[in-house]
Amino acid sequence: MKHVLSALMENRPGVLRRISGLFGRRGYNIDSIVASVTEDENLTRMTIVVDGDEYILDQVIKQLLKLQEIIDVENVTDIPVVSRQLLLMKLKADVSTRLDILQLAEAFGARIVDIKADSIIIEATAEDSVTKSIVETFEPYGILSLVKTGTVALKK
Repeated sequence: MKHVLSALMENRPGVLRRISGLFGRRGYNIDSIVASVTEDENLTRMTIVVDGDEYILDQVIKQLLKLQEIIDVENVTDIPVVSRQLLLMKLKADVSTRLDILQLAEAFGARIVDIKADSIIIEATAEDSVTKSIVETFEPYGILSLVKTGTVALKK
């Protein structure tokens, strides 16, 4: 099962390296990790999505809390949060498919960020399940490339 953790830490060089090293040494799989400075420039909030059972989740939290830079770690998997991913996707788009792609993008609330004679790049910001649906919907048109950020989450 995937678990979403929100960690607050001191904004210092090397913290992300120490956290990823901790995960790697113990064989924990990081599904995604996103870190950014908060409203306080001395603090960073990191959203970590980790795949594993309750035992692994418990171990990950305990190991994170051992790091001196970590202020707090909270499992936000089952509490009300707003979570999002950013998706950028480049699609094949010729005269016969362009209108369909534009209409589908609009239906998903995606934005067109680049149009060329043979391709379109769309941008969507949504929950993980929605970005997966967007990718599945556009696969028949021909995905030339895509990239997604990790999940970010903020308690309501």
